[in-house]
Amino acid sequence: MKDADARALLRELFDAALGAARPATCLAPYIDKLQPPRGRTVVIGAGKASAAMAHAVEDRWHHPLSGLVVTRYGYGEPCKRIEIVEAAHPVPDEKGRAAAGRILDRVKGLTPDDLVLCLISGGASALLALPAPGLTLADKQEVNRALLKSGANIVEMNTVRKHLSAIKGGRLAIAAQPARVLSWLVSDVPNDDPGVIGSGPTVADATTFADALGVLAKYMIDPPVAVRAHLEAGAAGKVEETPKPGDPRLARVETVMVATPKRSLEAAAAVARNKGIEVVMLGDNLEGEARLLGAEHATQAIALAKRSNRPMVMLSGGETTVTVRGKGRGGRNVEYLLAEAIAANGKPGIWGLAADTDGVDGAEDIAGAIFTPDTLARARDVGHDPQAMLDDNDGHGFFERLGDSLITGPTRTNVNDFRATLIAP
Repeated sequence: MKDADARALLRELFDAALGAARPATCLAPYIDKLQPPRGRTVVIGAGKASAAMAHAVEDRWHHPLSGLVVTRYGYGEPCKRIEIVEAAHPVPDEKGRAAAGRILDRVKGLTPDDLVLCLISGGASALLALPAPGLTLADKQEVNRALLKSGANIVEMNTVRKHLSAIKGGRLAIAAQPARVLSWLVSDVPNDDPGVIGSGPTVADATTFADALGVLAKYMIDPPVAVRAHLEAGAAGKVEETPKPGDPRLARVETVMVATPKRSLEAAAAVARNKGIEVVMLGDNLEGEARLLGAEHATQAIALAKRSNRPMVMLSGGETTVTVRGKGRGGRNVEYLLAEAIAANGKPGIWGLAADTDGVDGAEDIAGAIFTPDTLARARDVGHDPQAMLDDNDGHGFFERLGDSLITGPTRTNVNDFRATLIAP
């Protein structure tokens, strides 16, 4: 297979995965079936897909509504009846804090005849940055930065976030009672756990203050004094816990997954099979250190290439982690891909793509990258040391210099990482 054809195919698979998770597409059947309430319809939400979700609701819902959602800077959509606020991600800012407070106020004082339609996608944890009483935005920012660098997985990070928040971990749903709460979720987490997506603002929380303290201890994070005092008070029963499964206050809460990583991978697989390419599905919920998974997938690809002359593609999703030790410009997808390229070691007939479906890998407005059989050779020609750059967590610097960065701009959706390794002997 020619290099240009391989690159085009990998991008086509990625675009198919994105297409399956576009809010205008995946929300349509749910909007069309929704019956208007006797009372008010209040739309709230947060996440990288939330503005696009709100736009889809406005386009198809021909009944009165009002609302407010908060999304990442650059991810807004023009809406007439639902206010769109843009704020910072992955480290929260004052605009996110203020928007979260206003969202909480919007759902108070409702009646049993009212409907709260909650639109949540990945990124909501940082965007709904409303500190618990006694904590400040600066406290949350400091803990968030430490968690992002620690290597903690998304479940662990959101366990801490929920217990430092006045709105996450089911607290938003409690505030909306006695109204009906319907949450539509675009999943960006392994196993599609609604309690983890956006730190579950409308979902019962099975984790505890003690669990949050355990995460900080595991990764040797020394939080601000106020944060530790708050968590220790909660663990001692002096601060109210998040609502747990079976809490009667959540009896009128319904949660629906409208887009998932699995559905996006299946859309990409359908494209590959239509082209006569065998699909090896590795799973939609892979976790672990990005560089270790990348090396493992390279080994699998080399083994597959030895066994068959047929073109194949390995597909996977999930959310890996990066333990930051260097000072480079990195993200989990480029870290994975650089490690895969190093382990593939220029093996002919192997290409790879790894990208975040939200268009942002790490803190960069770059979705991910592509590697080719000659990636290492081209890197060395321009003076790059691939292993040294991996050790410095500088995946973006590596692929950008080669012209192999994958830039999508705001995708306005988020179903986690997409990885495809093409084997074309």
